[in-house]
Amino acid sequence: MGADTPGTSRRWTAIAILSGVLVALAAGTGSYTFIYARGWSYMTDDPAACANCHVMGDHLGGWMKSSHRSVATCNECHTPHDPVGKYWVKADHGFWHSYRFTTGDFHEPIRMTSGSRAVVENACRHCHEDVAHDISAAVAGTDDGVACIRCHRDVGHP
Repeated sequence: MGADTPGTSRRWTAIAILSGVLVALAAGTGSYTFIYARGWSYMTDDPAACANCHVMGDHLGGWMKSSHRSVATCNECHTPHDPVGKYWVKADHGFWHSYRFTTGDFHEPIRMTSGSRAVVENACRHCHEDVAHDISAAVAGTDDGVACIRCHRDVGHP
């Protein structure tokens, strides 16, 4: 009763071939997109990589004029400071940026997500720990919702 019939065997062969074709198609499309979009450049700390997309050109230009240019790259403000978190955020952003730009489903000018805002806020507090601590202590117990980027949103990209 456990023997396959010729029809069942052909069906499994067809499913295997179709699955292989779909995997190859996905891998080929992903590889082409990665190469076309210069995906390897996003694994570096080079701020020019962030301007691979035309919508980021103004942000790069703003950063080049900012006070942070001499002390921080894009990654230092826009990714967590631990290696796992950094590359997780880069992979997440890379996937969604590719998807949104490919489909045209993005707001222009681009907007930060709440997750991205949290990463930037943590980066501010990491580099400016003493000042951020003093400000947080001064407003402790209030509902002020102190956030560095609330008042200083244009520091990195004037």
